[in-house]
Amino acid sequence: MRDLQATGGAALTADAETTAADSTAGTKATTRRRAVTILAATAAVVCLADFGTKHWALATLENRDPVKLLGGAVYLTLTRNSGAAFSLGSDYTFVFPLVMAGVVAWICFMALKLRSLPWAVALGLVLGGGLGNFVDRLFRAPGPFVGHVVDMVSLFDPYGQVWPIFNLADSALVCGVVLAVVLELTGRQRDGTRVRSKKDPS
Repeated sequence: MRDLQATGGAALTADAETTAADSTAGTKATTRRRAVTILAATAAVVCLADFGTKHWALATLENRDPVKLLGGAVYLTLTRNSGAAFSLGSDYTFVFPLVMAGVVAWICFMALKLRSLPWAVALGLVLGGGLGNFVDRLFRAPGPFVGHVVDMVSLFDPYGQVWPIFNLADSALVCGVVLAVVLELTGRQRDGTRVRSKKDPS
């Protein structure tokens, strides 16, 4: 009888452990799907919003003086940028699509273990911002892979003398990078865990 009880107890324990493991695996899979969905949705929203603002800028700001907003804190100035910020690399426009391909590959790699919703938002912002400008590089004049990016927002000066003229894609990319740095510095990992410092009592 004792042998039967022991055997039955062991079987029940094994079954319980298997069930718990399956439940944990299912929860992780669900969390990962949710995080990847948020990443993709964030990137899609950024791309659509960037396309819309660029289309609006081309339709309304072409061949007109800068539009002054907020007492001169912001100006709307249409420009086409062949380089990066401050027109850096304007003679090497073809390099930027290659960089974007690397960024997409890196984000796909990061998504393999992605279960953190904040990280999903950060990566989605970076992906959406990068793709927004990547589309310009591919399809705008003067030609494929050397297209000029449409920018329209200038801070404190109508012609980008204080800060480089930028667009919504640039803003999303910068915000995504800043959020990723904050998450990294606070110990929040892509898999949803958190690395706590020795001084952190919580």
